[in-house]
Amino acid sequence: MSLPAPVSRDFEFNDRDFRRVCELIHQRAGIALAPAKRDMVYGRLSRRLRALGMHTFQQYLDKLERDGGGEWEAFTNALTTNLTSFFREPHHFEKLREELQARANRAPLQIWSCAASTGEEPYSLAITACETFGTLAPPVRIMATDVDTQVLATGAQGVYALDRISGLDPAIKRRYFQRGTGPNAGKCRVVPALRRLIEFRQLNLLAPRYDVGGPYDALFCRNVMIYFDKPTQRAILSRLVQHMGDDGLLYTGHSENYLHAADLIQPCGRTLYRRAKGAGA
Repeated sequence: MSLPAPVSRDFEFNDRDFRRVCELIHQRAGIALAPAKRDMVYGRLSRRLRALGMHTFQQYLDKLERDGGGEWEAFTNALTTNLTSFFREPHHFEKLREELQARANRAPLQIWSCAASTGEEPYSLAITACETFGTLAPPVRIMATDVDTQVLATGAQGVYALDRISGLDPAIKRRYFQRGTGPNAGKCRVVPALRRLIEFRQLNLLAPRYDVGGPYDALFCRNVMIYFDKPTQRAILSRLVQHMGDDGLLYTGHSENYLHAADLIQPCGRTLYRRAKGAGA
């Protein structure tokens, strides 16, 4: 029986190179890369080597550690996974609508999407607010942050392929999206009023403090903590709770649990948490 030919690679990528990448991205962004991500790392970083005209991963990583600068941003952007969609985990937006209605007399209300990616989540939050209050100018402000500057730029622009909104209710599409024509055929753009509700800002969750204001009535931190180890999760949560209101809610991903952080947050519903008593003081 013949064996498949080994995969040909343009650059050598040995165990030491992979360990260095893992150490650097953990230091820089808190991301814990599993061994199974080795091919993904090669594929994404080899593009940086080609762009810079480099010949080995060692040369690239040496330069990264020596000179840093803007390449740190490119390195982080390359290794950040951005999987998102409009109204992902719909029950969260149903709960948010209930909470906004209950707090209407305390407006303006503040919401933070702290892993905003390409903007689908914060725009879903904005649409929920508009639908709740029946206006394109609801008493809500949304902060949208991410470590990846490229995806933030996409979010701020608010332009998407039409298939990204194919599953939305037709009435929602008519109210909140403009269909492109001519050279923009096949694309759509969120309406300007929606974009005005959101501030997009770069933020590394590993930063010692978060300059995002607050306190927030709702804080969405979904499907990002799975990339961090437990100690990093605790450190991030200890900072997040400082920006939560006394009755603010933390919305988390369905595959995330925080039993190891019961002194910081307490469960209060399906993938929902409140700040634990005394936390964030």
